[in-house]
Amino acid sequence: MSANSADVTIRDVASLAGVSPMTVSRVINESDRVSPDTQRRVEKAIAELGYIPSRLARGLSARRTGTLAVIVPDVANPFFTMVVRAAEDVARRSAYRVILCDTRADLAVERDVIEELIAHRVEGIAIAPVSDRSKPHLARLARFRVPFVLIDRTVAGIECDAVVGDSVGGAQQLVEHLIRLGHRRIGLIVEADEVSSARERRQGYESALRAAGLPLDPALVEVATPDPDGGLEAMGRLLSSEDRPSAVFAVNNLVALGAIEAVRNTGLDVPDDVALVCFDDIEFASRLYPFLTALEQPAETFGTLGTRLLLDRIEGRGPARDHVVVLPGQLTVRRSCGAQAVGAA
Repeated sequence: MSANSADVTIRDVASLAGVSPMTVSRVINESDRVSPDTQRRVEKAIAELGYIPSRLARGLSARRTGTLAVIVPDVANPFFTMVVRAAEDVARRSAYRVILCDTRADLAVERDVIEELIAHRVEGIAIAPVSDRSKPHLARLARFRVPFVLIDRTVAGIECDAVVGDSVGGAQQLVEHLIRLGHRRIGLIVEADEVSSARERRQGYESALRAAGLPLDPALVEVATPDPDGGLEAMGRLLSSEDRPSAVFAVNNLVALGAIEAVRNTGLDVPDDVALVCFDDIEFASRLYPFLTALEQPAETFGTLGTRLLLDRIEGRGPARDHVVVLPGQLTVRRSCGAQAVGAA
């Protein structure tokens, strides 16, 4: 007997094996209530028909789905791409499958995604929330007792495990580096303050300026979407001012790409006319053309540690108190800041 495995049902297996669908279900779920002879007949029927048991159906019967979810605001961002890859590696080693969800930094999409994941009974979620306004969505996960861990960003009032970067300290390093190179008018292109990592990077920028005795000029700060279009538009505004900055700190690598385009569109050059630094590296681009001075964050470690914390919670091994891991970054100096040699102060 041959059939398309996608069309074969548990009833077909039961009929060929001469047992009830319930017995087939027991064999699939490794119940000890089935005799060895019956188990062999069912397994033979499954093999003959090419039946593929539904992972979700098996999980629901055992109150487990073997599925985790990773939710990010922009999977096209190389940082989040590496986070997802590492999270999936850890999950697979622990026999979990991963559902990837890209919210595109849209709160409505994030809400719908979380509702769907709750309905499908995922066993845990690693999430980089859209913003502080994600709080009701995270609270809903808590209400349904779905374990979750925050990645890269925190949300006030939400108590859970988290893996974040040292955004304040990293921003300070970048701006201090520009100050050591002689820059005094340093611009900032940053995401809205309702995103915790952006808020902290702005805090680090301001702290570095204050420590150097430099004024905080609101005209040097541009709020933009964290993508190339945002960087293009924000840098264009900074360059159009009468007293333009001599250097700019971009909140992430995608913003930096747009900022470079804006500089070139005005007939200027990076770093000769405007120096540029940013958070996060673009791995493959830096191999091809080492250019961006960046505060590199260990993106894979975010995914690895975040998923391990999540699995510990799912399996009841987590600490009594929420665990927050802060990962330091590393300043990598390249041409975009104007320094002539890697490691220049």
